Amino acid sequence: MRVLVLFFLTVFGLFAMDANEIIKKMDSLMIGKSSYTKLSMSVETKRTKRTMVMEAWSEGNDKSFIRVLYPQKDKDITFLKIDNAMWQFVPKIEKTIKIPPSMMLQSWMGSDFTNDDMIKESSIVNDYHKKIISENEESWTVELMPKEDAAVVWGKIIMNVHKEYFMPLKVEYFDEEMSLARELFYSDFKKTKERTFPHRWEMIPKNEEKKGNKTTIIVEEIKFDIKIDKEMFTKRALKL
Repeated sequence: MRVLVLFFLTVFGLFAMDANEIIKKMDSLMIGKSSYTKLSMSVETKRTKRTMVMEAWSEGNDKSFIRVLYPQKDKDITFLKIDNAMWQFVPKIEKTIKIPPSMMLQSWMGSDFTNDDMIKESSIVNDYHKKIISENEESWTVELMPKEDAAVVWGKIIMNVHKEYFMPLKVEYFDEEMSLARELFYSDFKKTKERTFPHRWEMIPKNEEKKGNKTTIIVEEIKFDIKIDKEMFTKRALKL
């Protein structure tokens, strides 16, 4: 009888994965031990639309390096993140600027993504309490609430995670007043070796002054678990 009860509990999903396990696995697949990405970013407002092309290297959550390839006026602007420190090099003025933690919520290159998004300064694995608040056949909905001692920029995050791919489908970001600040949608999933990865990301701000804005990232190329020269994650690389 006990075996039969356990069988039905498992079939009906009452032994669902723990929220911490879901987010940890998703984060691991999204980032990998190391990665190289080439991507385009289109920033749309009511009046303008512009596109940037860049490439990025990363090692886990601790190290990342971004180089802008296009347009020409922004070419070779670089960003480096090591642990909790972040720098930007601007070729036109030949100056390296250290970006303080207070600027993590600032727009990254005029887009609807922030410095924190692009450089991954905060960790969804370590900095948030997590719980599953709903689920369906396709995905889990996980609520992330910041830990008291965590230096994070959001009051709450709600994530929809695909049950088969362990990849995000939609992320809602709430400010400290618990108002919805923006939504991030992932789509165009493609098989990439051991994972199925979203190649289209759309960030839509929800505040009134940015109504009609949208930033779209298209992943043109991505490689995981590659060997990266250690020199890539040094301040010297910013100017190369």
